[in-house]
Amino acid sequence: MTDKDSQVLIQLLKALADESRIRILGILTQHETSVDELSAYTGLKPPTVSHHLSRLRELGLVSMRADGNVHFYKFQNESLRRLNRLLQPEKLAAMATAEGDAWEQKVLNDFLIGEQLKEIPASRKKRLVILKWLVQKFEWDVRYPESEVNETLKRHHPDFATIRREFIGNKLMLRENGVYWRIGSESKPDSGR
Repeated sequence: MTDKDSQVLIQLLKALADESRIRILGILTQHETSVDELSAYTGLKPPTVSHHLSRLRELGLVSMRADGNVHFYKFQNESLRRLNRLLQPEKLAAMATAEGDAWEQKVLNDFLIGEQLKEIPASRKKRLVILKWLVQKFEWDVRYPESEVNETLKRHHPDFATIRREFIGNKLMLRENGVYWRIGSESKPDSGR
C-alpha cells in the first residue's frame, strides 16, 4: 500500500468514525437530499450538517448538485468500492509490514552504533530483530567453522558465545560438529565450504 493509499484509508476511516456522518451517509444512500432535509432527518443544525457534508465531499463520499439556491447531496457509490479496495487483506498487510519495518529500524537505531551492538536487548522481540540483522553477516549455502563465526560476531559485540547460542535457539542457524550454517525460509541446499 502506498503512503497516499494509506493516508486516504486513514482519512476515510476517520470520517466514518463519526456517528452523525454515518447517519447522513445512510440517508444519502436512499435519495438525494438538501441540507435542510438532512437537518430535519438528523436533528442537527444546518451549519453542523453543512460541516459534515463538506468533510464527506472532500473525501469523495458525497457529491453536490446546485438547483437555484438549494444544494442537493448524493452518496457516491464509487467511494465504497475505493474503500473496499483499500481494505483488502493484502493492502492492509502491506501497511502493517511498512509499520513493522519502521519499528525494526528503530530497534536497530537504538541498539547499534554503526556496526557495533551496544548491548544484547533484554526484550525477546527486540533481541530477535538484532539477531536477524546479525545473521545476515553470514551467507546462505556456506558452512562456517565456529572460529569464523566467533570472529565475525566479535566485530559487532564481545559476547559472541551468547549470540551464537541465540542463533541456534531462534532457529536462525544450525550447528553440527562445530560447523554453523544459516537456515530459514531462504535456506538453500548445502554447498559445503
